[in-house]
Amino acid sequence: MNAQRTLIWDVPTRLFHWLLVISLIAQYLTAEVLENSMQWHFYFGYFTLGLILFRILWGLIGTTYAKLSQCFHSPKAIFNYMKCLLQSDSPAHAGHNPLGGLVVIAMLMLVLTQAISGLFMTDDIFLDGPWRAAVGDDTLDVMNYLHRNVFDVILGVIALHIAAIIFYGVYKKQKLASAMIHGKKITTEKGISSSRLLLALIAAIISAGVVYYAVEIAPPQSEDAEYYY
Repeated sequence: MNAQRTLIWDVPTRLFHWLLVISLIAQYLTAEVLENSMQWHFYFGYFTLGLILFRILWGLIGTTYAKLSQCFHSPKAIFNYMKCLLQSDSPAHAGHNPLGGLVVIAMLMLVLTQAISGLFMTDDIFLDGPWRAAVGDDTLDVMNYLHRNVFDVILGVIALHIAAIIFYGVYKKQKLASAMIHGKKITTEKGISSSRLLLALIAAIISAGVVYYAVEIAPPQSEDAEYYY
């Protein structure tokens, strides 16, 4: 079968990808650059948590190449891929290659950790995360450490991801970034026929509902703390 331009990435997966990019940039700006924007930092944190929950759910019920099972490969498959990594004419994978799949899982876990730890944070002035009053000092210390250090790891993974995109685009002539815009890749493998938008909408509503419950309904109320949702 000849390689042809085929739809691989569904609309929900592509939309998630770029919304996560925007959200992480907003998280950084509201925490490190903009003044008096911590309330928005909390808002974007809750939004990011919803995004990750959606992606995990979509990774279970979504289209073929959006499934998280596509990200897991055997050690042998990873090793064999690494052996041909520097070959400019190595065949492209329709979905995530074995190394890229590992990066996807790592990124989801890191951002999820960052978002959850943010539920326990405080700005030491007016704002407390919704779960701050529910735990003791030892747990708060752990969450504080995670929230202040995991983002540096996320930045490292992002830098690695950008470097990989440039490497694949220049050296291997595989346009990974543009594929995440229009959803199509040149491959011999079978693509998808639908983005299953209704199913994605249901998954998004469920994810939003979980975040709403976790932020507004479930947390214990503190008399001297205020949080935003």
